[in-house]
Amino acid sequence: MSRLGLVKRPTFDDWPCSVARVADVLGDPWTILLVRDASHGLTRFEEFQRSLNIPRNTLSARLRRLVEIGLLERRLYQDYPPRAEYVLTDMGRDFFPVLTAMLGWGDRWLGEDGAPVSVHHVPCGHDIDPQVVCRSCGRPVDLDEVEFRVGPGYPDDVPEHLDLRDRFARRVAAQDARGRSASDGPEVASAG
Repeated sequence: MSRLGLVKRPTFDDWPCSVARVADVLGDPWTILLVRDASHGLTRFEEFQRSLNIPRNTLSARLRRLVEIGLLERRLYQDYPPRAEYVLTDMGRDFFPVLTAMLGWGDRWLGEDGAPVSVHHVPCGHDIDPQVVCRSCGRPVDLDEVEFRVGPGYPDDVPEHLDLRDRFARRVAAQDARGRSASDGPEVASAG
């Protein structure tokens, strides 16, 4: 604990899980909302501050962090007095699918009167419905149709409490058991 009696925020940057690492980087509402606002085209400190009504010291810290990790780039747009804007980098633009997934989930589970914001695909003239699709077959993917597997970046020396391999194996075994029992069906006696 710190001198103020506050619990220090845990870090997840060394966990063998990209979701944990993203949560470590973007795990507070201000940070995600800043990336959202940057995706909407806001670039200047005052625009972010006005949009979110965020305390200036908090905004400075979050913008600095987003620049440090590479989601935003700080560019001077005025020399005297010096003024900077914050623009999305390629890494920041690659967060767009995550934002749209959050938007879709929020519309479905947290909205009562329909979507407060829609995302319109200009080339085809329609609103998008975010979904995960298989890059090979193009079909939408459901959680029950996937297996989580250890990837090429999985470290060899993972502390036992962080090791995901047993969890993945148990999930596959449970899916296999459900698949067998659902496909077995009732036995039918043959007429002989």
